[in-house]
Amino acid sequence: MELLGSPLRTPYTQPRSTPTKFLPPIPTASSLQNRFPPSPLPNSFSSPWMPRVTKPTLGPAPRSSQRLTPREALPPISHQTALSTRYTPGDWYRSNLTNYKRSETARHTAECLTADSSRLIQDKYQQTRKTQAESTKNLGQRVNDIMFWKSELRCEHDKMVEETNALTGMKERLERALANTEAPLQVTQECLLLREKRMGIDLVCDDVEKQLFVELDIIRSCQERMRRHLEQAEAQLASNRLAQHDVERDLANKQAAHRIDEQCQQLRNTSTGISYFRGVERVDATISVPESWANFTDKNILRSQSERAASAKLRDSIENLLVLTDKQMQHQFNCVNLAFTQRIAEMADAKRKIQAQLSKTLQEMFHLERSIEAIQKAIRDKGFPLKVAQTRLDKRIRRPKMELCRDPAQLRLVSEVCEINETIQSLQQRLRDSEDVLQRLVHNKSALEHELVVKSTSLFIDQEKCLAMRKTFPSTGRLLGYV
Repeated sequence: MELLGSPLRTPYTQPRSTPTKFLPPIPTASSLQNRFPPSPLPNSFSSPWMPRVTKPTLGPAPRSSQRLTPREALPPISHQTALSTRYTPGDWYRSNLTNYKRSETARHTAECLTADSSRLIQDKYQQTRKTQAESTKNLGQRVNDIMFWKSELRCEHDKMVEETNALTGMKERLERALANTEAPLQVTQECLLLREKRMGIDLVCDDVEKQLFVELDIIRSCQERMRRHLEQAEAQLASNRLAQHDVERDLANKQAAHRIDEQCQQLRNTSTGISYFRGVERVDATISVPESWANFTDKNILRSQSERAASAKLRDSIENLLVLTDKQMQHQFNCVNLAFTQRIAEMADAKRKIQAQLSKTLQEMFHLERSIEAIQKAIRDKGFPLKVAQTRLDKRIRRPKMELCRDPAQLRLVSEVCEINETIQSLQQRLRDSEDVLQRLVHNKSALEHELVVKSTSLFIDQEKCLAMRKTFPSTGRLLGYV
């Protein structure tokens, strides 16, 4: 952007290539002054060394000027406008004086700095030699301290590795023992599921079922304690490894620091490999002081010792748990088998009694069926006498008029029909009673047969299924996790 008051450099200062007949006539200076009156610049654009501009600059005319009349065309730039943008001689002298003063001030500052630098070089040379000697001595002491803690860490590391291996072996024993309890648990659950298939009254909560539930609770309780100790062993192993890792990391850091400090102690001004590292003294990479440094290693060793003691205690607890688990499971296994034996004997005796009752019921049903057949035959035999008596009565009803006499023959026929009907009714009642009794016997026979099937099923489940599965049990070595 051009400053106000600067000379114009626009296309209007050069002749255009358009035909002459399109250019407007050049107006006079008086017409220019009339169209653009002078106006002063605002204060914000003025400066001490700039001349005050009293007339505005001319900008490029808009395209609409091509359509103006000759009197309204843009006038040429006058010499007065160009001269108003120059500097004054006073501005020129003041600029030179400012440059002279700046140069003298810079030279004086450089002379003072040179003298101070010479004195500083002599003072700092002696200070640097003394500081380097003290640093070398401190590095030697530091190397001795690192060697002491390295030996302590290495000894604790070896002990922790041994304890971790022992706990890992005990954990593997516990895992094997836990896996070996799955077979007895499956057998117990299978026995309970098989006994759920018993039918009718045999689906009873007997002593066998109670002992099976006790065995199930014992196995699950043992497994739960094993899992809990297994989680504790895993957590303890993680703690052991973490403590071991801290010791190993501290030991590795000590070894690295020992190597670095030895190299630093042996460095001299004439040593090879020294170089500049700009700004390294401003980087505070330290995170400890000698007291916290020693406490850090001491805490790592104490933590490792504490974890080793907890690990040994946990191994003893796992060993006691395995022994107790084997004892409880073996005892309950024998109790369940004894309950099975007693229950099988009871069901076998009940089955024999049911078979005897069924035999007697079948024999009684045979006799009753013969009696029913005799009653039915007697009822059929009474049909013909009844027909004869009723036929006689029917024929005598057709006697004419006064011959319809209630004579002794008529009375006897009526009484005969009544007697036969009563006899038939009594026989039919006896037949119904016999059929009811037979029906009850049939129902009783079905119930006895069903009970016989129930007892046979229960015997098969307890004797052939459950006891067959319970013939084998994990040995003591398996429950202790050795196998």
